[in-house]
Amino acid sequence: MSTESTERRSKTEPEDSPVKLDLLEELGGPQGVADSSIPSLVFVIVYTLAGNRIGVASICALAVGVVIAILRLLKGEPLRFALSGLLGVAIAAFFASRTGRAEDFFLPGLLFNLAYAAAFLVSILVRWPLLGVILGPALGEGRAAWRGEPQLLRTYSRASWIWVGVFASRLAVQLPFYLAGSLIALGIAKTAMGLPVFALGVWLSYLVLKQGGVITTWRGIFATRPS
Repeated sequence: MSTESTERRSKTEPEDSPVKLDLLEELGGPQGVADSSIPSLVFVIVYTLAGNRIGVASICALAVGVVIAILRLLKGEPLRFALSGLLGVAIAAFFASRTGRAEDFFLPGLLFNLAYAAAFLVSILVRWPLLGVILGPALGEGRAAWRGEPQLLRTYSRASWIWVGVFASRLAVQLPFYLAGSLIALGIAKTAMGLPVFALGVWLSYLVLKQGGVITTWRGIFATRPS
C-alpha cells in the first residue's frame, strides 16, 4: 500500500472531530437493526394472544413503530432513518393484511436480506466491492482511486464477503420457517439473527480491514460528519 494512501487516511482520522461510522450507517446501524426487531416481536405476540387476528397485530406493530420513530427523532437522529424503520413496519403490515397470512409480515425482511446479499455479491464479482464504495471516500481514497491499489481491492472484497454471509445466513435460517408457516420460530429467528449477527459482521469486517492495512483502529472506519 502506498505511503500517500496512508497519509490520506490519517488526515481523515482527526483526534477531536465529531465522527460517525459510515459502515454502520449505511447498513442500518445497530439502533436500526434492534428497533426493526421490536415491532416484529409485538406482531407475533399480539397475533398469538389475540386469537390469530392479523389486523389487531398489525395495528399494534405499527403503533410500536410510530413510538420508535418519534423516540429516534427526539434523540436527534436523521429523519430518513426514523421514517425508514416505520415504513418497513408499514410495508410488512400491508403484506400480512393483504394476503391474510401472518408469516407474510416477515416477507419484506426476507426480500431485504436477499437484495443486500445479492448487491454485495454482485459488487464483488464486478470488482466494485460495496465496502470500498462506502468506506473508500471516508478514508481519503476517493470514490474510485482505491480500486487502483490491488491490496485495497482485495481487502475490501474480502470484507464484503462477510456481509454476503450475514444476509445470506439470515435468509437461510428464516426462509424455511417462513415456508413452513412457523410464525413464532420466525419471530425468534429474526430477533436472534438481528443485532447479534450484525455486530459479528461489523467486528469481522474490522478485523479484515485491519489485517489488510486499510485501518489501524476503530476510528479508521469513522468518517467526519459535516456540522
